[in-house]
Amino acid sequence: MDEIDQDDLARRAITDAVRDHFGRLVSVLIKDLRDFQLAEDCLQDALESALVHWSRKGPPQSPPAWLLQTARRKAIDRIRRMKNFERKSAEISCLIELDQRAAENHDTQPIVDERLRLIFTCCHPAIDPKTRVALTLRTLCGLTTTEIARAFLVSEDAMAQRLVRARNKIEKAGIPYEVPDEDAWPERLNSVLAVIYLVFNEGYSATAGDVQVRSDLCEEAIRLGRLMTMLRPGEAESEGLLALMLLNHSRRAARASADGGFVALNNQDRQLWDRKLIGEGILLLETSLHRKRPGIYQLQAAISAVHAEASSYDETRWDEIVSLYDGLYAFSNNPVYLLNRAVALSFLNGPQAALDALQPLESHLSGYQPFHASKADFLRRLGSLEDARTSYTVAIEMSGNESERAFLRMRLATIAH
Repeated sequence: MDEIDQDDLARRAITDAVRDHFGRLVSVLIKDLRDFQLAEDCLQDALESALVHWSRKGPPQSPPAWLLQTARRKAIDRIRRMKNFERKSAEISCLIELDQRAAENHDTQPIVDERLRLIFTCCHPAIDPKTRVALTLRTLCGLTTTEIARAFLVSEDAMAQRLVRARNKIEKAGIPYEVPDEDAWPERLNSVLAVIYLVFNEGYSATAGDVQVRSDLCEEAIRLGRLMTMLRPGEAESEGLLALMLLNHSRRAARASADGGFVALNNQDRQLWDRKLIGEGILLLETSLHRKRPGIYQLQAAISAVHAEASSYDETRWDEIVSLYDGLYAFSNNPVYLLNRAVALSFLNGPQAALDALQPLESHLSGYQPFHASKADFLRRLGSLEDARTSYTVAIEMSGNESERAFLRMRLATIAH
């Protein structure tokens, strides 16, 4: 194999390792080092070393184990250079012992899964709610600061500062790296579920890039959702969230065309929907609803179940969906629920009824791209083509996803002068 091919092989192996193992690796390092920034820095050092070594010798038998061992060795070097080296002697001893153990096992020891500890640490009540989600997305899932900033509609610099403050808060406040006990669980559960849900949403409808769906993030969120139901059996909202993700992910194969373009729900080939995931999701939803502790994830899962059970788009029970969105808004005064209700209402009572429902939301959602995309669609269906063109133009300008922009441009072209 020539040098270029070897370099390419190394880069692909590193990309795969980051995609599949970033959260697991950094969570173990944080447990070892008790320092978020040091853990990330050492993992980055290990990735840079991997590019050099793997380009010469090829990827090792277990890339994640190699990266973890190398990151630990990088941590030993960094700690020895620190001014407070003496206070870090316990960490040094632990790292040396772990390094020796890994060497004796030829880098093939399974990596302990510490990600749930990391989620609960990031979601501690002492940390601002929005920052909890951002910190977990960065640390656990490996999203870049740019990706998270786009998801939160803030600048990259502002998000970077927010992440630094959160890491400092964890260190200075001595926030424990642990899954909380029974008494502390309720106050932390909502934040944890919100983190998992936002990870899924970033995968299900990417805020930026060339692709509409990032299945790797969807599957990571589903895996975390499964872990939550295993850790705390009988938690209705955890079951509801997992059901919601499974039902939505069941449509992944139908949501993109062969060339990667976005396919709207009404044009999707339902034969491509994953019936196994649908069955699992509906069973989970029924289980959660029988507990009679309803919540926002269960209600959203119920909406997805209505879509999943409809034999065709025309057979969808839009009246049920409108009622479920009413229930969601009663739980949380989130205007996005009313926007989605207006979309359902447009198929139940027509586009004019939807526009009437949309009007009071404009002051709240003028900076929200789906508001303008939905408004454009209502106007197009109503025949108000000039106003529709204006709304489509705004929606296209506000979209950060190329697949989504292409879909909106196609819709705009159908009503061009």
